[in-house]
Amino acid sequence: MKLNFRKTGTGKPLVILHGLFGSADNWMSIAKGLEKYYSLYLLDQRNHGDSPHSDTWNYTAMAADLKEFMEAEGLQKANFLGHSMGGKTVMKFALTYPEMVDKLVVADIAPRPYPVHHQTILEALNAIDIQNLQSRKEAEDKLAEYIEERGIRQFLLKNLTRKEGAFAWKINLPVISKQIENVGEEITSDKPFSGPALFMGGANSDYIQSGDKEDIDKLFPDNHIIHIKNTGHWLHAEQPEAVISTLKTFLGN
Repeated sequence: MKLNFRKTGTGKPLVILHGLFGSADNWMSIAKGLEKYYSLYLLDQRNHGDSPHSDTWNYTAMAADLKEFMEAEGLQKANFLGHSMGGKTVMKFALTYPEMVDKLVVADIAPRPYPVHHQTILEALNAIDIQNLQSRKEAEDKLAEYIEERGIRQFLLKNLTRKEGAFAWKINLPVISKQIENVGEEITSDKPFSGPALFMGGANSDYIQSGDKEDIDKLFPDNHIIHIKNTGHWLHAEQPEAVISTLKTFLGN
């Protein structure tokens, strides 16, 4: 699948993948802080952003999408950064196509399986009558019936767009709703990725726990695990300067 992407900066390539319900735009502030040092490619994963929709939605397919992107852009090797769902995609990619990966950064996710915990968000999104929706305010009011945090509502509403005068979802909501279990699947491999890997968690998040080290060591033996202070799962939004500094230290410039 040919993915939509945004490119900025100059230097060694760094490919960045967003998380579930996100898009390339989520990481633009981080990209702006790195564009003096790297050529940044911010991708919309399949069924997200402005990339195509597909009934096939799993990490094998998303890793293959990355390979197709690399070949189309003439990139033989790059650094990779993925957040949450994107982190699992880049893990799968590094384990499947290790020759195309220089350094790997995984933001607030581990290889282990995660239980589905997005039911309320999916229920909220599906409660919006998209075909008869009259305004973004109407959509937010409906989301507010399910989701208290305004920041989460605003994040989700970035997926709302207009096509031919009517509202539509950028995300493939039907497929995501039906196949949400796929996003929590464990990443496995018979052969580890031997390159450098940084697992960058949020200190206030429980996505990367002490018990995950064994699985990380098994698949990514040359790893560093750190936690960014005073931040949760959305570490790039909550502590952008710390994330940028950490990335520059690990990737070099």
